[in-house]
Amino acid sequence: MSTRRYLLVGGGVAAASAASHLRRRGFDGQIVLIGEEPDPPYERPLLSKGFLAGTADFGELQAREPAWYDEQEVELRLGTRVASFDPGARSVTLSTGERLGYDALVLATGLRPRKLPGFDGERVHHLRTVADARRLHAELVCSQRLVVLGAGFVGCEVAATAAGLGKHVTVLEPAGTPLERALGSAIGTVLTEVHREHGVDVRPGEYATSLTPTRDGLLLTTNLGERVECDLVLVSVGSEPNVELAVRAGLATGNGIVVDECGRTTAPGVYAVGDVAAQYHPVYRSRIRVEHHDNAQRQGANVAATLTGASEGHADTYWFWSDQYEHSLQAAGRPQVLDGLVIRGSLAERSFSAFSLAGDRIRGVISLNRPGDVLAVRRLLFEPHQVNAEQLRDESVPLKRLVPRTRGAAARV
Repeated sequence: MSTRRYLLVGGGVAAASAASHLRRRGFDGQIVLIGEEPDPPYERPLLSKGFLAGTADFGELQAREPAWYDEQEVELRLGTRVASFDPGARSVTLSTGERLGYDALVLATGLRPRKLPGFDGERVHHLRTVADARRLHAELVCSQRLVVLGAGFVGCEVAATAAGLGKHVTVLEPAGTPLERALGSAIGTVLTEVHREHGVDVRPGEYATSLTPTRDGLLLTTNLGERVECDLVLVSVGSEPNVELAVRAGLATGNGIVVDECGRTTAPGVYAVGDVAAQYHPVYRSRIRVEHHDNAQRQGANVAATLTGASEGHADTYWFWSDQYEHSLQAAGRPQVLDGLVIRGSLAERSFSAFSLAGDRIRGVISLNRPGDVLAVRRLLFEPHQVNAEQLRDESVPLKRLVPRTRGAAARV
């Protein structure tokens, strides 16, 4: 058995994926997974949906069965924080004062919710951890009025979940329509209509300027001078990568921890994966940080390959999904011009795919209730192809026909 020790810092799916793929690839040394939370690694997407609604329990969230860690000899150090690490000495110092040496260190420190100054207190919530979701659920079930500040993915999903529980929900989104930054105004308008049909009071272009506790709850004042009374507030205005450990150790950072296509940081023996990693993408030829579940799993597998000598490089097509009410929203690739999307299907009927083109190549796709379109585009994105807007709009032209029969090296886009 090898005497090497690999430390995985962070308790999310990226670290769990790295541990799993290290064992699959035959690594027989010591794996220690260190996480600040008391729970073993779990998947976060259900926190804003089934878990928050009370229809899914923690067992459904867990990245691996509890017995797996013992079976695979993966040591869990939970409820433990890494205070610092020294790349020169190849050691970490824990919050307990204990020092651990390592042969490789994988940073999967993830994100933290962005805070709004002046918006705090027992009735003000953020949603990142299972503890956050438990607390929000406990208060939501005995409350009637929820205000969501920010209509990003988490904000929209929580609004849909709360509306499904019969709560009165108000969503304030200063940028415009829900998910407009990620999906564009046309799709944002569709999502606005979907939420309003389910009783959610969506207010584009409006944001809270103050919060005042009252005898019965909270009072918000908006930039338009409106007063909104509620029982609870969810602040969902984005997140920030946890780079502090890396900064103190002298690693290069910039909107995350800077890594190459194999997950290597600027310090020998130190890697970064998941939401915190600003990774070079060999196809897009740029450094990208992606906050999606699928990407975290793939980067964990990628760094395991690097650590076991494969060095495969990471060239993901980036796929994500969001379930809101009865609708399934999916996207793949890196859509660029969101106001010039080519629509296949019908926005009005809530069944469409919106394509972003760069010349005669598909750059990305956003689909509502058309998962097959996203699957076809994921197979196509990095392959040589030529397409025009007319072909994409024409539903008599199957998307799979655009996939070349002989696949070569990944094309640059």
